[in-house]
Amino acid sequence: MMNAEGSIIEWLLAGDVSIQYQTHRDLLGSGSSVLMPLQSRIAEEGWGARFLACRSSRGHWGKKYYQPKWTCTHYTLLDLKNLGLSRDNQAVKDTLERVFPAEKGEDGGINPFVTVKDSDVCLNGMALSVAAYFGVSENDLLSVVDFILSQAMEDGGFNCHSNRGGARHSSLHTTLSVLEGFLAYREEGYTYRLPEIKEAEERGREFILQHRLYRSDKTGAVISKKFLPLFYPARWHYDILRALDYFQKAGAPYDDRMQDAMVEIYKKRSPDGHWLLPAGHKGKLHFAMEEPGRPSRWNTLRALRVLKHYEPGFQSADLRKRI
Repeated sequence: MMNAEGSIIEWLLAGDVSIQYQTHRDLLGSGSSVLMPLQSRIAEEGWGARFLACRSSRGHWGKKYYQPKWTCTHYTLLDLKNLGLSRDNQAVKDTLERVFPAEKGEDGGINPFVTVKDSDVCLNGMALSVAAYFGVSENDLLSVVDFILSQAMEDGGFNCHSNRGGARHSSLHTTLSVLEGFLAYREEGYTYRLPEIKEAEERGREFILQHRLYRSDKTGAVISKKFLPLFYPARWHYDILRALDYFQKAGAPYDDRMQDAMVEIYKKRSPDGHWLLPAGHKGKLHFAMEEPGRPSRWNTLRALRVLKHYEPGFQSADLRKRI
């Protein structure tokens, strides 16, 4: 490893224990003798302990399952999953046991909105990701899986308005949230409707690739400038680093249609090898893990694991000229 890269690794390993854990897991390839003690500390110190301390005596975070953003149960559990908190954490398991019977709608999806009949597809993708990671009973996930699969669109993706006004085109936001949910479901060994889930994943990945991760499939224009900043936590919002991180976690091979997004990631790397954190999405927070405008360990870690996976396929002479 080059000295510059080594200094970045040292900087990552000086961060929160969740960053240390994922650096060892994803960049250094450390074994269980290193990973298990680090993961166990996530609940006891740093960001993980702070999130867990915000849980009320009712077993929820915030006021309700989805209120307010971003301090509600839904997004706090997503944050804890993304930290790498142990799957066996009892506080989280107790909360999920309360959530799944109480928050399901008539269509089988998780639906915390009393005034809205139809469940939100994007929300359910995130909920499936969290529930599968923390080992919710497969029986409790059946109707959620049924609901999500029922909302697959002809173009291969998903849209949170597909059952709320007849969306004609899939959404990158919703498609990625669903793909992350399906990946967690597969990784944790669930089997219900697994062949259909694998097929839906392939179609969803192809939908994103057809858009070169952030461009119109018809004109090539940038769909939204908001897809380019590297927000963290991203929550339901789509961006190119979140998408590439999903693809590498899923073990998807390099595809030439990733090139534009990879170039953008390279361009955002500072001369000293870090990636900065832009201002986040508006909303109340439990606390800020990192300061906007400063080097971000989350973004640096995520970018480096994407580059580790895809750099061999990406590098070529003409591409380097664009960076």
